[in-house]
Amino acid sequence: MTTTRVRFGQWTVALLAAFAILFAATASHAAPSTASQHALDGAAEYKLFLEDKFDVRLESKPSKGNFIEAVADVLTIDAPKDKAVFADLSPSDDLYDAAAALYGKGILQGPAIGGELPLTNAVAVSIAIRAADLKELAYTYPSAKVDKALSQLGISAAGLGTHVAQELAAAVDTGFIPAEYRQGFSPRATVDEAFANVLLGKVLETKGLYKNYIGYISDADIIAKLNQAYATSDIIEAPKLQKLVNTALEQELVTGYNLKDSRFDSNFVDELALTYGHSDLNHAIQLIGLLRSEGLDAKVQFEPKTSAFVHLLEWGDPGPNVVKIANGNYIAYAKEYDLAFEFATKKDKEAFQAIILAYAKKNEADQTGLIAASWWQPLYYSATEITDYEVITNNLITDPEGPYTVHPFSLNENSEAVVKGFKAIDPDAVITPYQFWVDVPFFNYLHGEST
Repeated sequence: MTTTRVRFGQWTVALLAAFAILFAATASHAAPSTASQHALDGAAEYKLFLEDKFDVRLESKPSKGNFIEAVADVLTIDAPKDKAVFADLSPSDDLYDAAAALYGKGILQGPAIGGELPLTNAVAVSIAIRAADLKELAYTYPSAKVDKALSQLGISAAGLGTHVAQELAAAVDTGFIPAEYRQGFSPRATVDEAFANVLLGKVLETKGLYKNYIGYISDADIIAKLNQAYATSDIIEAPKLQKLVNTALEQELVTGYNLKDSRFDSNFVDELALTYGHSDLNHAIQLIGLLRSEGLDAKVQFEPKTSAFVHLLEWGDPGPNVVKIANGNYIAYAKEYDLAFEFATKKDKEAFQAIILAYAKKNEADQTGLIAASWWQPLYYSATEITDYEVITNNLITDPEGPYTVHPFSLNENSEAVVKGFKAIDPDAVITPYQFWVDVPFFNYLHGEST
């Protein structure tokens, strides 16, 4: 979707600030949960994420080898060219590549790997701390600091070895061993699937490979964070990709496209996630309030987006952020955003649509009872199948050397022609079409319908 770029004066800024104060003041009444009250993701959330993003499924009682393979998979570490030599593994063994990959990064030590052995708490934590690139921190711990941290586990450093004791201590202080796993903790006890999933989740978080979000719908400070995210976003420029898609616009191969920065991707679990696109900040603020008032809560990520479309000469002054093209028309760029939501359940995700259709979808020119700046064709979509949505195609274009991505949506039956047209302009373009589920009004928009 595209609109003209929104400008905010002092009065508008003051109004938005008032909204932020109002939400903060009423948060305890509307929704008692706040940022500090939301439980951190735990074993169940990490397990679902590992399955969804990496197809990693641990054994109920993971062996050391099972955990080693999981770490190599989530960090996508390849075995080094120089062959590692292990006392109990040969290059033909199934575990060899994963073990060699972790060995090459200093996560494992030799000469024996012991992949068939039960995974103990101490070994699992040591591997996780090293995989998260925290070993230098751990090895700064003097004995007194180690003793203080290990006292929270009810254990001492005796018999652990200096580095293992330091790694366990650092795991306590950095949250790798959450409070619920500390009572009765035994370094030599075997790890269960839940704790192993927690350790993998903590590794992903530390490496920046887990979910990205600014907060929850019910957070008292979510509006302040939303304001900050919008204020620090701007028109995205990606000349390499824009040269291709702007040519496609001139050739009328597409009518518009969205440009995004993958560094802001939410990385939410697909089956629980929805993405909602718009351009107006006040609309986003009111949408958060609307969802909260309807009893929905979810993680929220702000993803900056730039919309590009052809502005015809006869429409008059195109305003700022335009590029003139050969026929006298302009390609206009508008600052927009996507709000990505991850709900706690599929039922909550499914409930989103009814709220939008009732309070954020325009059906009449002067319709009242809608949140500010509601569109005739709202845009929201899911990567997984959802009832009463339609399927369209994103002809995704990526730059292997940069974070920017182009999203030219099309009807499924038009995708092949769109991709062929892009390839005719740039045979080396990296295009990955995929289908997804979108709301019916936007589907109708792609068909040329006005509502």
